[in-house]
Amino acid sequence: MISDSLKIGIVCPYGWDTPGGVQSHINDLAGYLISRGHKVSVLAPVSDETNLPDFVVSAGKPLAIPYNGAVARILFGPIAFTRVKEWIEEGNFDLLHLHEPAIPSLSLLACWAGEGAMVGTFHAAAKKQRAIFAIGPILEPVIEKLSARIAVSEAARETLTMHLETDAVVIPNGIYTKRMHGKVRPEWSGETIGFMGRFEEPRKGLEVLINALPIISRSLPNAKLLVAGPGEPESVTKKLDSQMRERIVFLGRLTEAEKADFMSSVGAYVAPNTGGESFGIILTEALAGGAAVIASDIPAFTAVLDHGKYGKIFKSEDSVELAKTVIDLIRSQSERNRLAKAGQEYAQRFDWDVVAEEIFEIYEMAIFGQGKVGLTSDNRPWNRIWNWSQQR
Repeated sequence: MISDSLKIGIVCPYGWDTPGGVQSHINDLAGYLISRGHKVSVLAPVSDETNLPDFVVSAGKPLAIPYNGAVARILFGPIAFTRVKEWIEEGNFDLLHLHEPAIPSLSLLACWAGEGAMVGTFHAAAKKQRAIFAIGPILEPVIEKLSARIAVSEAARETLTMHLETDAVVIPNGIYTKRMHGKVRPEWSGETIGFMGRFEEPRKGLEVLINALPIISRSLPNAKLLVAGPGEPESVTKKLDSQMRERIVFLGRLTEAEKADFMSSVGAYVAPNTGGESFGIILTEALAGGAAVIASDIPAFTAVLDHGKYGKIFKSEDSVELAKTVIDLIRSQSERNRLAKAGQEYAQRFDWDVVAEEIFEIYEMAIFGQGKVGLTSDNRPWNRIWNWSQQR
């Protein structure tokens, strides 16, 4: 492990004040690095600069674009490029850690602008995102500047290999497992099915779970669906009859402590996502919280659950199979107990004490023989991409 204090610059590609797995990962990583004595600055697009952590620097307001079945809030262009260069020059960093440097974002701009020790982490697993990776021939010489590459999952690694013909070390996203040890709340316990996420996004799969609810309720008359996360309940309930509406409880956004209680309380936690996930950090949090987990068989979730060893898996978008899986699991207290115990032990693999050690090893390799991160004098990549964008 690196013993000396480093100055580390981390670039977040997505809007800091918009909930998301990448932002959460960067926030936790920065906090962990700071707790170990390193000096960290995170550059990110920010819509609202109030209540920003001390280590976050705003690069300006992001723009919303459709990406990977959702809306990504990113910042890109000549003005952002100038801000990135100023941040690098002022930071005097030993190392830059760039997240998602293969999409038009602050991270790509930093990769163009910087010279020295740079580590890239690739989160996306989107084999069909040809539009984002269409500039691959232009990106390749830029991505080659990275001293090391990390993929958060095998699916993310395969996406990187497919589009940019390069490889990466797989290191999963980290969680603070102890923070997920919540208390059991009676109102969230019993024949309850938990769901957490931005439920208005179709790829999160809430519709698949709701379509399973009538079948579930016939076998489990006290079944309740607890939905946590941002969104307008009316967008879901307007399509349902009164009986089904009464079985769904919308909890809104939960605090970290409430999330831990939620995972420790629900009869089963269900992740019915239909795609667009590269890792599944919510699954590791559910496991750490002691939930019995049910997930769709998308590659990222299958990998996290080790092909069903630490949770039940159903065919993606198959509401009938999901209903049967939920019924069988909630009826079997012994099976839920077994999965909860095994899952909590397995979740330690994703604890920051483990994950950060692996990231530190990559940092050590990246900074070996390198000086401070500086600015490159080569602006040809930017000129190429600008000319390419004007021809579209």
